[in-house]
Amino acid sequence: MAVPAGGRTGRTPESAARATDGPIRRPGRTGRTAGRTGGFDLLVVGDANPDVLVSGAPEVPPAGQAETLVESGTLALGGSAAIVAHGAARLGLSTALVAMVGRDAAGDFVLDTLSAAGVDISNCVRHESLPTALTVCLNRPDGDRAILTAPGCLPAFGPEHVPGVAARHVHAASYFLQPRLAAALPGLLATAKAAGASTSLDTNHDPAGGWGLAPGLLAACDLLLPNEAEALALAASLSSHAEALAAALPGTGPLDPRADPAASLSGALAALAACGPTPVVKCGGRGAVALSSVAAISARGPEVTPVDTVGAGDGFDAGFLAGWLASGDLAQSLAWGCACGALSTRATGGTAGQANAAEAEALAAQVQVTETPNHP
Repeated sequence: MAVPAGGRTGRTPESAARATDGPIRRPGRTGRTAGRTGGFDLLVVGDANPDVLVSGAPEVPPAGQAETLVESGTLALGGSAAIVAHGAARLGLSTALVAMVGRDAAGDFVLDTLSAAGVDISNCVRHESLPTALTVCLNRPDGDRAILTAPGCLPAFGPEHVPGVAARHVHAASYFLQPRLAAALPGLLATAKAAGASTSLDTNHDPAGGWGLAPGLLAACDLLLPNEAEALALAASLSSHAEALAAALPGTGPLDPRADPAASLSGALAALAACGPTPVVKCGGRGAVALSSVAAISARGPEVTPVDTVGAGDGFDAGFLAGWLASGDLAQSLAWGCACGALSTRATGGTAGQANAAEAEALAAQVQVTETPNHP
């Protein structure tokens, strides 16, 4: 269905789970700036940095000033928020990014790459003294990787750097890397919802391993977009918090250990959904699964042989949000997410293989989607 900029889509769990007739509407180019439509399709808030991608490195590189030759090295756009914004613009959404970079060559590279892709960077800010964040990915032949991140200016990024930009949807990423932004994010997303936007969050990994979220954050999110490991960790954190609360309140007993929400992915989905958002969980090559109030929906695309999986989850986010804004339908959005996540793996780095709308639409048609109604 067509939705005017600034208008709400059918994004409640009930309406999202209802299938629409016919193929998903392809996202169209609605203009690169807010002036043309009165608002962006998508506003992304979060991290932006270069990725240095190294393939063929030993698991433990030798010290002693020994020089080790590796298979390849690539400089690419990184940061979950930046990769989502880049992918969304490639799919045809008018997209703006709010992020912080330093006044250095790395910051120039990030902003130039985003601008060349059609992302509006007019609300990005540059820190006067702290450097741009930098990530080094050591990719292993089995597809796993070690990720080393120097946060640079990310901890300085805060709510005062996020302007009131009109958008149909607001997406936040890399929650745990930006503590000042994280503390204010519930209010920022609640304000966006009050203005008529839908909202989403991809927390990404928590380097500290705590996985605690600010009060009210999940209730301010229409959609939560973790991968499977992140979903289990977030649910376990919710369970631990509930157990501590139960122990502290008179007249309450401990939670039933058999009801541990992190014991399975289905339990994690239920625990996360109980906090307000529709959880949409990425499961790598096995596709993705979502839980609304009326149905559990799983999606799995055709098998692909990946060149590089860096940024595949962010590519999924971009595709899912493009599908969501075009249709408001959860099943079709999952198909677009799986298609875009798979296509992003055909080249090294998070953005080189990202799909355009025609490519995403073609592969989304091959994604198998299964809906299982919830039982009372």
